Amino acid sequence: MAYANNRILVTGGAGFIGSFLCERLLNDGNEVLCVDNFFTGRRSNVAHLSANPRFELMRHDVTFPLYVEVDQIYNLACPASPIHYQFDPVQTTKASVHGAINMLGLAKRLKIRILQASTSEVYGDPVVHPQTESYWGNVNPIGPRSCYDEGKRCAETLFFDYWRQHQIDIKVARIFNTYGPRMHENDGRVVSNFIVQALNNEPITIYGDGSQTRSFCYVEDLVEGLVRLMNTPPEVTGPVNLGNPMECSIRKLAEMVLLATGSQAGICERPLPQDDPRQRQPDINLARQVLNWEPTTTLREGIDLTVAYFRGVGGHPDAK
Repeated sequence: MAYANNRILVTGGAGFIGSFLCERLLNDGNEVLCVDNFFTGRRSNVAHLSANPRFELMRHDVTFPLYVEVDQIYNLACPASPIHYQFDPVQTTKASVHGAINMLGLAKRLKIRILQASTSEVYGDPVVHPQTESYWGNVNPIGPRSCYDEGKRCAETLFFDYWRQHQIDIKVARIFNTYGPRMHENDGRVVSNFIVQALNNEPITIYGDGSQTRSFCYVEDLVEGLVRLMNTPPEVTGPVNLGNPMECSIRKLAEMVLLATGSQAGICERPLPQDDPRQRQPDINLARQVLNWEPTTTLREGIDLTVAYFRGVGGHPDAK
């Protein structure tokens, strides 16, 4: 499935997911303007694209307006791991809220389509399982994670208000746990944490007893979903859940990483952090219906590919 010959802006394009999206859009024959402030994004993630004449990299912070001419916008700019988004929580909220306002303003001026990368975190610690798009969520508005959770919820509000008030052509994707090559080795997300610990022959740290669950989606599967959503008819606004519905306990993931790395270091337990969700699993029936999409990479396949990446960089990917 190819959607070619557009000039496409990807904010957060040098990040983990953004770099794979830029790569995919170029492979489809588009021009790509990759915008990143390099707080969590890295030039090394897109260095292999720099020789492509249809690729342009611009350093810019989306909390400030951007004046460019493009045909589509993918708005991915925001720190996405707890360590990074809690480092400067005020700036995290600004990235979501001011970033959404600025990118929606650009879409309004250019009369173009815009996609917002939202998150499963809008569901908080869910009391409905699995989570459907109609579920309003169970979010602590004043907790240590709320800068990200509520920032993304507000971004969704802005997108739908611009859609109702200004008839902006919007798409909203709720992204569930994503993993794969180019993850930060120190971003605090569970897959990269486990792999780095195992490769360093350190015991894998799980929080609580490891019975809490997540659903892990390989990055290339996710990007396929984003591209399909962007190119749906205008009446398909979303939000649409994009994630892998195969639920996995954190303990089982740790055991899988130990097996994939050959580590004998074992597992150690620590107390569960505040507001850490007990369960997270997407209902992707809507994505199946409107996008004809579902993940195709098994967790074992994806873990093997991710371990191979971290082995290749010695667990310490290139600096910015």
